[in-house]
Amino acid sequence: MPNSSQPEVPGRVAGIDYGTVRIGIALSDPRRTIASPYENYTRRGPEQDARRFRDLVAEERVTLLVVGLPVHLDGRESEQSAGARQFGQWLAEVTGARVEFFDERFSTVQAEQFLLEADMTRKRRKKRRDMLAAQIMLAAYLQSRGGGQEAPGPLDDPP
Repeated sequence: MPNSSQPEVPGRVAGIDYGTVRIGIALSDPRRTIASPYENYTRRGPEQDARRFRDLVAEERVTLLVVGLPVHLDGRESEQSAGARQFGQWLAEVTGARVEFFDERFSTVQAEQFLLEADMTRKRRKKRRDMLAAQIMLAAYLQSRGGGQEAPGPLDDPP
């Protein structure tokens, strides 16, 4: 997988909130300054999933996929991190797009809090949570301008 020291290729960035059932997708604008929720994709099997992501990359002119990496508070990768990394590698293979990983700590919790504050029903929150989590993670990535290859560190300063 390419690292962030490679030259930036123009195009949109897709934020991916990986899940085994649903995948939240967010997209940047072409200038990579704004992140917007795009869709919640319900997984349908390897062939259909590959087709969906190839179509996304082609139709939306996506040149970079940023996959959220679930990590513990101390910065260690979680059990779900291995699945997200495997999925990211698969995405790179099936789409030909560059893939980076980015710390997604608290993005789903933050998305749920926003939706609760909007007084949405549980059903409506479920429909929006994953793509909103993807948007939150992508916005943080864009703000950092792509330091996604470095290992996430702990939230607390070391003693």
